[in-house]
Amino acid sequence: MAINPVSFMSPTQSVNELNTGNKVTSADAQQQFAEALKDAIAGVNEQQNTSDMMTQKLISGGDVDLYEVMVASQKASITLNTTIEIRNKAVEAYQEIMRMSV
Repeated sequence: MAINPVSFMSPTQSVNELNTGNKVTSADAQQQFAEALKDAIAGVNEQQNTSDMMTQKLISGGDVDLYEVMVASQKASITLNTTIEIRNKAVEAYQEIMRMSV
């Protein structure tokens, strides 16, 4: 069984290989970020709507179990709280950048 030597340049080489690939412009990166953010917010909204719909169905006597409503409600709560924390961290990072002296 042969032992391969450790190459100290392999992590750098892989980064350099990525740099020579397709170049992403600033406008493309902004567009991709905006799309990802929009999709994430749409997912949170969908979780909230599902929770509300199941709650209304339970209240009106529909065919839905209490545990399903509770699970949907907790999922919606967790996704909303996670989104709020991500927003808080983004605002905090922006404020920190704005406080930096040039």
